[in-house]
Amino acid sequence: MRRVAIIGVGQTKFRTRRDDATHEELTFEGVSRTLEDAGLSISQIDSFIYGTMDPFDGVNSPDKWCVGGAGAVGKPFIKISTGGTTGLTAGIAAYHQVASGAFDISMAVCTQRVGVGDDAQSILNTCVCPIYERDAGAGAISIGAHQASRHMFKYGSTDYQRALISVDAHKNALNNPNAHIQVDVNPEDVLNSRMIEWPLRLLECCPRSDGACAVIFASEEAAKKLCPHPAWVWGEASILDSYWWGERPDLADWDVLSLAGRRLFKMAGISNPLKEIDVAELYAPFTSQILLELEALGFCGHGEAGPLIEKGVFKMDGEMAVTPSGGVLCTNPIGATGLVRLTEAVLQVTGKAGQHQVPGAEVALAHAWGGTMQLHALMIVGKHKR
Repeated sequence: MRRVAIIGVGQTKFRTRRDDATHEELTFEGVSRTLEDAGLSISQIDSFIYGTMDPFDGVNSPDKWCVGGAGAVGKPFIKISTGGTTGLTAGIAAYHQVASGAFDISMAVCTQRVGVGDDAQSILNTCVCPIYERDAGAGAISIGAHQASRHMFKYGSTDYQRALISVDAHKNALNNPNAHIQVDVNPEDVLNSRMIEWPLRLLECCPRSDGACAVIFASEEAAKKLCPHPAWVWGEASILDSYWWGERPDLADWDVLSLAGRRLFKMAGISNPLKEIDVAELYAPFTSQILLELEALGFCGHGEAGPLIEKGVFKMDGEMAVTPSGGVLCTNPIGATGLVRLTEAVLQVTGKAGQHQVPGAEVALAHAWGGTMQLHALMIVGKHKR
């Protein structure tokens, strides 16, 4: 496989509803910003991977509308939809198109207009088993709440620790001009916010957002000609668990993510994630999932994430910055969210993150999960070749 670099990223501003733009216009906006970042014209893109989650937009196959907005007419075009992982899965697919030698330059582009569809939670409830689990309202919030309660009872994590996660994410988002939710909160604000599903409160849960994002992947030879300082892909991994979330061995531990992480770190040559990774853009729609993800990915031991958060280990100026963009708690265009995580990771290692730049960041991890906690996607990017 060929070495692959990321030579351009771009994203729109994310809002509850982008009534100023159609689905196609949002796609055009995201692609245009990415081409501008890369200094390329649309004619230089060889192929396209397009990602979206149709149910949230309430229309059939919006990708058909967006071929023109993406500039993909007459070119190879593949649509991908894998739940919450859609964005990062699209990125992985574009990466493999280039790594395999099929194309020299491939663009992953994702668009979501959640604001024009039905309530996201009612749609998410349809992803779980209709016979055994749906009547329990076992959509995303229910699953996140179950994870939170199991982690509390098994490892002793606290409401206050989760509140600190929310505070850090919201403070980071204040420095990200594209973030959807931009409010300054303190732990008391979080703990006093409305209960959504015990033990998760409103400020521990993500919004639903409209917007688009795109990433351009290039072969090493193409990158040398087109981009003096790209981000290099060190490795990627994806994994699928069983469908029924009630079959998980223990909801306090994300075992399948742990397996994917070990595979990725072996591919990337990383033996100590906390010491060797500078930024982790984790996909956590709920505060509880930051705890599970940090532990599953080996940044700390089981039950250690909460105390380390209290010590500030994962703050912007800590040992490893977690979601310096504000993360999914502050921006969630569901089918594009995973690609936003990758975009933010690239901005960090290329020094283009602006006010939410982590000083000296050279290695960053992007993560996404989807379905009934069953799908995970991961990618590591670095400032230098591996």
